[in-house]
Order: sequence, then structure tokens, then C-alpha cells
Amino acid sequence: MAIVGAAETTELGTIADLTPVELHLDAARNALADAGLTAADIDGVACAGVSPIEISFGLGITPTWVDGTMVGGSSFMLHVRHAVAALEAGMATCVLITHGESGRSRVGGMPVGRRSPLIEQFEWPFGVAGPPTMFTLPALAWMDRYGITEQQLASVAVAQRQWASMNPRAAKRDPITVDDVLDSPMVAWPFRRLMCCLVTDGGGALVLTTVDRAGDTAGKPVHVLGTGEAVETPLVSQMADLTSSRAFRLAGRRALAEAGITTADVDHLMAYDAFVHTPCYALEALGFTDPGEAPAFIAEGHTGPHGRLPMNTNGGGLSYTHTGMYGMFALQESVRQVRGTAPAQVDGVHISVAHGVGGMFAASGTIVLGDEPASS
Repeated sequence: MAIVGAAETTELGTIADLTPVELHLDAARNALADAGLTAADIDGVACAGVSPIEISFGLGITPTWVDGTMVGGSSFMLHVRHAVAALEAGMATCVLITHGESGRSRVGGMPVGRRSPLIEQFEWPFGVAGPPTMFTLPALAWMDRYGITEQQLASVAVAQRQWASMNPRAAKRDPITVDDVLDSPMVAWPFRRLMCCLVTDGGGALVLTTVDRAGDTAGKPVHVLGTGEAVETPLVSQMADLTSSRAFRLAGRRALAEAGITTADVDHLMAYDAFVHTPCYALEALGFTDPGEAPAFIAEGHTGPHGRLPMNTNGGGLSYTHTGMYGMFALQESVRQVRGTAPAQVDGVHISVAHGVGGMFAASGTIVLGDEPASS
């Protein structure tokens, strides 16, 4: 299966005049134009945050396959996986996956979000107040076990900003240092402001179809080589191991095995960076580094420009954009890198991995993309 259309909303950042549904529709129209298709070509629709019924109606589509899976920021990785299965089974011939959030402007009555009853009963009473405080529990346990320093954590934000400085669409482009990160205001120990993701408006969309049909589209096809998904727990306090995500390991292992590759074959990685520790967890869970070694790996420059594993080359959720559910933007950058059209293009990207997290290590999805179809 192949991605033949990929595009983000016309604007990113602060978009005070569009509702979430309108952001979905803007991204959808841009992705369809990229593929050289129209809404009439679509018979499958998937989205999160709003109903696929609303998106279908807004585009004038009457789909015969829909997916409204919602597991947070990695929902779109799961949508790609489900779309591939639907296309393989003949349940759809051309699938549109959309995303749009008014994360910053809160236009159109966008809900703040309601946690599960388990979180309300067993975590909120102890003082947590959203991701910056809920993510501290695993981060501190991980730092304690492996002796990870604040300076190493800060280096993650510095590496992301290096990539963002080359991307005209990035929200934050000015260079920063480790000292800048450590001097930024404390949010929740150990996270300072520059260790936390942006809050923006925007969205994106993808169009998938079969390899046979991909040649009839305008967009350069990017082939889906492997997919994986997993969920672990709605309660971050109940992770099997606070220092490693079981969902990350299962989703990543499945995707790489399905693609028939190892980490040595990966030219480019998009590892969801809601906070500085999440891409580190991904590097370790996917097997790019040993446990506890990812922060040093990043601090040594291996994921930055000219590094041996270019990662989060759009600037990531820390510097590019983060609407609340970031996974779509990771997928967009993987597509651009494989196509050779990214603002900060890496030479020789044949295989890219996009890895996402949903909630506080609650869910995960991993997609392996390549410039050639999978060998039979």
C-alpha cells in the first residue's frame, strides 16, 4: 500500500478563524490536491478528535469504510495501519486520513478533554494536572535508574531546535543552548518550559491507496512497509515498568518485523517528542540504543544534522508544531523525507520510521515507510 497524498493545513501556529472540523477539511483538500484526486475518489475516511461522519459530510463523501479510533497522539499511526488492512481486504480502494486541532486558539468549542474515570479516581486526587505533571513520574524513575542528567535532557530540545532552524514552517527557529533550556521557567520537575511541547493550531491529512492504483495519482508514492500498534494502560502510574514503554516495544517490534528490517536499515526517524524524554524512550524501545543510553546518544549529536540517525527533522513537537495530537505531523515529515521534499532534507532517505505515543505512554503506533514497495 502507498501514501499518494500528504499535506498539512495551509497555516500552522495560531489559526483563530477555523474550527477543528474546518482544519480537518483544509488539510484534506490540500492532501487530495497533492495526490491529484478529488473527494469523489475517496471511499474510506479515518480521523480522531471529531467524527468521520462530520468530515465525510463536509467533503461530500459517502464512504463505505470509516475509522474513528481515538487513542491520543498516535491515533494516526493506527489509522494508517487500519487503512492498509482495509485496502488489502478490498474494503476500500482509496482512504483519506485527516487531523485538525485548535489546540491554541480553542475555536469552535473544542473540549479541554476528559480523562478516564480511572484517572479521575486514582491519579487526579494526588495533584496531577495534565501531561506536564503526569509525565514526570516515569521520567524521574528513568533518570534515577540510569543516572540521566538534566543537561542530557536539555540536549534533546537543543537538537530539535537545530532542525527547526532550517524549517521555515517551524514555530520556533532561534538557536538555543543547554543553558537556555535549563534557564527557562520550571513547569513541573524535571521539566522546564523548553523541555515541553508547543501548543498550536493546525492539522494534516494523508491519502492511501493500493500500489496498483498509485501510478494513476499525481503524488509521488511512499510505500507502507510495516505497521504496529499497542496499548498498555490508561494510568501512567500503572505502567509495567516506568522506565520503558511496553506499548512502544510491541508496536515498534511488530512494524520493523513486518517490514523485514532492523534498526540498521533505518535512514530517518520521527519519534514523537511531546516532552524531551519521549523520543528517548522511543530510541531505547525500538532498539536504536540500549536502555538509559538515548539521552547521551542525542547529546553526542547522533540525531542532529550530520548525525548517523537524523531524528525529528521538522523540529518536532518541541519546536515545529504541536496541536495536542502530534502523530500526524511525524507522519508528514516521514513522507517528505522519503519523497526528498523536506525543508531540512537528509541525503539518501530510503526508509523512515514514524513512531507515536498516545496519552501518557498509554498507546503507541509505529509506521515504516519506504521509497520502494515491499519485496514479495
